Amino acid sequence: VQLVESGGGLVQAGGSLRLSCAASGLTFGNYAMGWYRQAPDQEREFVAKIRASGIGTVVADSVKGRFTISRDNAKNTMYLQMNNLKPEDTADYYCAAAALYSTFRGLYWGKGTLVTVSS
Repeated sequence: VQLVESGGGLVQAGGSLRLSCAASGLTFGNYAMGWYRQAPDQEREFVAKIRASGIGTVVADSVKGRFTISRDNAKNTMYLQMNNLKPEDTADYYCAAAALYSTFRGLYWGKGTLVTVSS
Protein backbone atom coordinates (compact mmCIF):
# COMPACT_ATOMS: atom_id res chain seq x y z
CA VAL A 1 0.00 0.00 0.00
CA GLN A 2 1.24 3.46 -0.86
CA LEU A 3 -0.20 6.84 0.01
CA VAL A 4 1.64 9.73 -1.62
CA GLU A 5 0.89 13.34 -0.71
CA SER A 6 1.63 16.24 -3.01
CA GLY A 7 0.78 19.90 -3.39
CA GLY A 8 2.55 21.37 -0.41
CA GLY A 9 4.73 24.42 -0.63
CA LEU A 10 5.32 27.98 0.49
CA VAL A 11 2.38 30.38 0.40
CA GLN A 12 1.62 33.78 1.88
CA ALA A 13 -1.01 34.20 4.55
CA GLY A 14 -4.43 34.44 2.97
CA GLY A 15 -3.40 32.24 0.07
CA SER A 16 -4.60 28.81 -1.00
CA LEU A 17 -3.18 25.37 -1.67
CA ARG A 18 -4.70 22.07 -2.70
CA LEU A 19 -3.14 18.92 -1.35
CA SER A 20 -3.58 15.55 -3.04
CA CYS A 21 -3.16 12.05 -1.70
CA ALA A 22 -2.74 9.36 -4.35
CA ALA A 23 -3.41 5.82 -3.15
CA SER A 24 -2.29 2.52 -4.60
CA GLY A 25 -2.20 -1.09 -3.49
CA LEU A 26 -5.59 -0.98 -1.75
CA THR A 27 -9.23 -0.88 -2.73
CA PHE A 28 -9.51 2.84 -2.22
CA GLY A 29 -13.29 3.00 -2.17
CA ASN A 30 -13.40 0.68 0.84
CA TYR A 31 -11.47 3.01 3.15
CA ALA A 32 -12.27 6.15 5.03
CA MET A 33 -9.56 8.71 4.42
CA GLY A 34 -8.22 11.54 6.48
CA TRP A 35 -5.71 14.34 6.79
CA TYR A 36 -3.53 15.00 9.81
CA ARG A 37 -0.83 17.58 10.37
CA GLN A 38 2.18 18.00 12.61
CA ALA A 39 3.87 21.29 13.28
CA PRO A 40 7.45 21.48 14.60
CA ASP A 41 7.69 20.38 18.22
CA GLN A 42 3.97 19.61 18.36
CA GLU A 43 1.93 16.43 18.33
CA ARG A 44 0.18 15.22 15.22
CA GLU A 45 -3.36 16.58 15.07
CA PHE A 46 -6.49 15.66 13.17
CA VAL A 47 -7.48 17.95 10.31
CA ALA A 48 -10.31 16.26 8.41
CA LYS A 49 -11.80 12.92 7.42
CA ILE A 50 -14.16 11.65 4.74
CA ARG A 51 -16.26 8.53 4.42
CA ALA A 52 -15.34 5.81 1.95
CA SER A 53 -18.31 6.81 -0.19
CA GLY A 54 -17.32 10.46 -0.10
CA ILE A 55 -20.63 11.38 1.48
CA GLY A 56 -19.93 12.64 4.96
CA THR A 57 -17.01 14.65 6.24
CA VAL A 58 -15.69 16.10 9.46
CA VAL A 59 -13.17 18.90 9.75
CA ALA A 60 -11.39 20.19 12.83
CA ASP A 61 -12.70 23.38 14.37
CA SER A 62 -9.37 25.08 13.73
CA VAL A 63 -9.83 24.81 9.96
CA LYS A 64 -13.60 24.81 9.63
CA GLY A 65 -14.79 27.19 6.95
CA ARG A 66 -11.33 27.32 5.37
CA PHE A 67 -10.44 23.71 4.51
CA THR A 68 -12.49 21.26 2.46
CA ILE A 69 -11.83 17.54 2.15
CA SER A 70 -12.96 15.58 -0.89
CA ARG A 71 -12.12 12.42 -2.81
CA ASP A 72 -12.40 10.94 -6.26
CA ASN A 73 -12.73 7.18 -5.95
CA ALA A 74 -12.37 6.73 -9.70
CA LYS A 75 -8.91 8.30 -9.44
CA ASN A 76 -7.94 6.74 -6.09
CA THR A 77 -7.20 10.23 -4.85
CA MET A 78 -8.18 12.40 -1.90
CA TYR A 79 -7.85 16.16 -1.73
CA LEU A 80 -7.60 18.93 0.84
CA GLN A 81 -8.48 22.38 -0.43
CA MET A 82 -6.97 24.93 1.93
CA ASN A 83 -8.10 28.54 1.66
CA ASN A 84 -7.31 31.63 3.70
CA LEU A 85 -4.19 29.98 5.04
CA LYS A 86 -2.69 31.28 8.26
CA PRO A 87 0.87 31.01 9.62
CA GLU A 88 -0.41 28.58 12.25
CA ASP A 89 -1.35 26.17 9.45
CA THR A 90 2.36 25.61 8.82
CA ALA A 91 3.00 21.88 9.28
CA ASP A 92 3.72 18.59 7.61
CA TYR A 93 0.43 17.26 6.27
CA TYR A 94 -0.18 13.50 6.19
CA CYS A 95 -2.92 11.46 4.62
CA ALA A 96 -4.18 8.25 6.16
CA ALA A 97 -6.51 5.40 5.29
CA ALA A 98 -8.71 3.80 7.93
CA ALA A 99 -11.09 0.87 8.03
CA LEU A 100 -13.63 2.71 10.17
CA TYR A 101 -14.77 6.28 9.66
CA SER A 102 -16.27 6.69 13.13
CA THR A 103 -13.22 5.85 15.20
CA PHE A 104 -10.69 6.66 12.45
CA ARG A 105 -7.42 4.95 13.26
CA GLY A 106 -4.99 5.19 10.41
CA LEU A 107 -3.95 1.82 9.03
CA TYR A 108 -1.83 3.28 6.29
CA TRP A 109 0.00 6.60 6.24
CA GLY A 110 1.77 8.70 3.69
CA LYS A 111 5.13 10.33 4.27
CA GLY A 112 3.79 13.85 4.32
CA THR A 113 4.00 17.08 2.40
CA LEU A 114 5.21 20.33 3.94
CA VAL A 115 3.03 23.42 3.97
CA THR A 116 4.66 26.68 4.99
CA VAL A 117 2.57 29.82 5.40
CA SER A 118 4.44 33.09 5.68
CA SER A 119 3.03 36.13 7.41
